[in-house]
Amino acid sequence: MNRWMRAAAAVLLGCVVAACGPVKSDHMTRVEHGLSPSPDSAVIVFLRPSGYGGGVQSSVYDVSRSGGQEFIGIVSGGTKIAHAVAPGKYLFMVIGENADFMDAEVEAGKTYYVLVAPRMGMFKARFSLLPIHPDARAKYSIDSERFREWQRDTYWVENGPTAQRWYSESRESIDRKRITYKRTWNGRSAEDKAELYLHAEDGI
Repeated sequence: MNRWMRAAAAVLLGCVVAACGPVKSDHMTRVEHGLSPSPDSAVIVFLRPSGYGGGVQSSVYDVSRSGGQEFIGIVSGGTKIAHAVAPGKYLFMVIGENADFMDAEVEAGKTYYVLVAPRMGMFKARFSLLPIHPDARAKYSIDSERFREWQRDTYWVENGPTAQRWYSESRESIDRKRITYKRTWNGRSAEDKAELYLHAEDGI
């Protein structure tokens, strides 16, 4: 296949990915409520309101420890997942065609929100993690009507009985993407990373 045919195939596949509606993961279970923070823990909510790239699942991880990751869950279009953590500094990762990262610092007793944002990749959707701030002047603001719509348009999920098996079966590919794209992340400027930082004061 020459480069023109590859380019045409990529464009066609991109159109299909963009056009299809959200596909829910069989490995996640719908629940009525998320988690609440405690005096000793914070809660981070990863939400994906957009149906763009709906045929591609995004999975999220805690990669704060060197050399590995903790599987948090799969976030399909129209869903959200809550993750409880101890107060402190973290690095989170989202996987699609690529891997992307977000630094965070959280305080106990607070809930934080992170947008799982899809964008077009070469062959399927890519994703980024975008912190949502309480400042009404921020691009992604908890005080905005758009955020309230995101809350209304998403429902809670948690890992189902087969989620860990899916992660185990997919881990080799996930490890490769984490290692490859972490090099890119490490090479980004401090200014670029600052825009993708979830601050302790961003919690509510």
